[in-house]
Amino acid sequence: MVLDIGLPDIHGFDLCKEIRKTRSIPILFLTARSAEIDKVVGLEIGGDDYMTKPFSPRELSARVKAILRRTRPSPLSPLPVQAFSVDESRRQIFFFGKPLDLSRNEYALLKTFVRRPGHVYSRDQLMELCWDEPDTSLDRTVDAHIKNIRNKLRNIKPDVDPIVTHRGMGYSLKEEL
Repeated sequence: MVLDIGLPDIHGFDLCKEIRKTRSIPILFLTARSAEIDKVVGLEIGGDDYMTKPFSPRELSARVKAILRRTRPSPLSPLPVQAFSVDESRRQIFFFGKPLDLSRNEYALLKTFVRRPGHVYSRDQLMELCWDEPDTSLDRTVDAHIKNIRNKLRNIKPDVDPIVTHRGMGYSLKEEL
């Protein structure tokens, strides 16, 4: 998806956040806003790339192709065994085929990780993406929920810890399990 920040009905960053709640499609911001803070925010909330106007159509095409190369599996590579599966309509996540009994926030956190394995999310990013009112909770609340999720995953597969702690940065889901 090529997304502008200055949309008439919704701010592009808000639209990106909404899309990231349910989809993991590649997003490239293409906008007139060239301040460093806009670029950083765009990439931190889930954008895969950021270009400013005026732009070269050739460069846009090359960047889109590069994003697609990174996000699409090679046709020659075998499909990995899926440790997680998400049933959005039932708000249910399965770990190696077994359903997890998750609270609303635990579900939102784990779904966020499953959509982008390997992506490191800060506590603040997780609060913004997963909490209805992120300002009403402490960022350490994320740590407590991660601990609960890990315990529930450990009950199914004691030898697998798919959530990685990046000290001073945040959390991610292992890319390969």
